[in-house]
Amino acid sequence: TNMDLNALRNLSYGLYVVSSMDGGRPVGCIANSAMQIMAEPASIAVSLNHDNFTTKCVEKTGKFAISVLSEQAAPSLIAKFGFRSSKNTDKFQEVPYEKYDGMPVLKECCTYVICQVTDKMETETHTVFLGSVIDTQFLKEGTPMTYAYYHNVVKGKSPKTAPTYIPPSEKTKGAYICTVCGYIYDGEVPFENLPEDYVCPICLKPKSAFKKEE
Repeated sequence: TNMDLNALRNLSYGLYVVSSMDGGRPVGCIANSAMQIMAEPASIAVSLNHDNFTTKCVEKTGKFAISVLSEQAAPSLIAKFGFRSSKNTDKFQEVPYEKYDGMPVLKECCTYVICQVTDKMETETHTVFLGSVIDTQFLKEGTPMTYAYYHNVVKGKSPKTAPTYIPPSEKTKGAYICTVCGYIYDGEVPFENLPEDYVCPICLKPKSAFKKEE
């Protein structure tokens, strides 16, 4: 039988910034696969792609933080952490953050969780870290953003390194798609008539980054 991978979107995902430290420099990336797997002791599992620089830093430090994003999180914030690499970008330079237990946490998040890595599992493309919760608090009011909300309301796409990434399908034929983040332009103005300074609302790449899906 032919599988429809879009059906996997019915599984529940959130939208988080998983962060750690690279020496004295904070690093982080977007993750949508994080879940509590045990209540006592409280334990969290997160899945990070091998290509993410943050993954290497979590392995080195043995600690990570999860900043739970709210529905009010700016698309530009998600773009900064989801579609750029901490290897050559200081993602925290213009983003307010605090350190808790030595880990960077976004001030804009509604909840944070700090974990000590206790185990890990390797897959072909991802490392799944198991962490014991050493600190967690509510920071501000807000409805946590789900991946479904991000996909349907913010119109965002998964980076190619995300577990939920699904390549463009036949349904997007003829549409203009951002080659960086996969955002599908669906505005009322024909794409060709958009001003030259138009940028992708998700990853902020220029109009030239869009390609018509043949």
